Amino acid sequence: MTVTLRVRFVRWFHQLASPPYVYRLAGQLAPWFAVTAGLLLLTGTYGGLVLAPADYLQGDGFRIIYVHVPSAYLSMLAYIIMATSAVVGFIWRIKMAHGLAVSAAPLGASFTLLALVTGGIWGKPMWGTYWQWADARLMSELLLLFLFAGYMVLRASFDDREKADRVSAILAAVGVINIPIIHYSVEWWSTLHQGPTIAKLDQPSITMDMLSPLLVMILGFTIFFAWLLCKRLQGEILNREGHARWVEKLLEEITR
Repeated sequence: MTVTLRVRFVRWFHQLASPPYVYRLAGQLAPWFAVTAGLLLLTGTYGGLVLAPADYLQGDGFRIIYVHVPSAYLSMLAYIIMATSAVVGFIWRIKMAHGLAVSAAPLGASFTLLALVTGGIWGKPMWGTYWQWADARLMSELLLLFLFAGYMVLRASFDDREKADRVSAILAAVGVINIPIIHYSVEWWSTLHQGPTIAKLDQPSITMDMLSPLLVMILGFTIFFAWLLCKRLQGEILNREGHARWVEKLLEEITR
């Protein structure tokens, strides 16, 4: 039984290196992700903006967490996906792994920027300032944005796609060290940024009527990210395999 499962896993892993297979898989998953994300985001938004009570200290200003927290979480998740895929592509020379990394980079940069902007909007009334250069969480999140940008700029500087894949993978791998710094910065250093809220699973610093919509929004944002990633990955595959026979057949079917 173990041998059979191992053979199936190896076969599935090799399928993930096949551009036509990955393209079709992404196309099959995308509609499910889109519908699920839409329902969750609508539910979470209603719960966060209508059902959740105002915070006793922050008032209604706390509600920005329903966008800020999922965005910050996805900024780190996107980088982990980008770096892991890039390293897999570097080691095993799998083009689809590099394609996934390339697809995740602009999405991660967008969510990182959204996290920084919403954090600044929240920070002005709560801290009295949009930005604090001495805050470790803010600076490490800003560094994450630069890492995403650096990865994309570095890739664009090479005409040889294979060389761009391999060189940018090294930068992506080195940048992973910033992820635990972002996560633990509020515990390692004294900063303006508040400490963990929902990470303390035994005693979260938020009531359930506020926490439930937040968890729904985090899940909704995550599945929305998965939908975006599927669509971008399909585009990246077509860009890489533009002259392949299977792409020509696909275009013929679409134009009929």
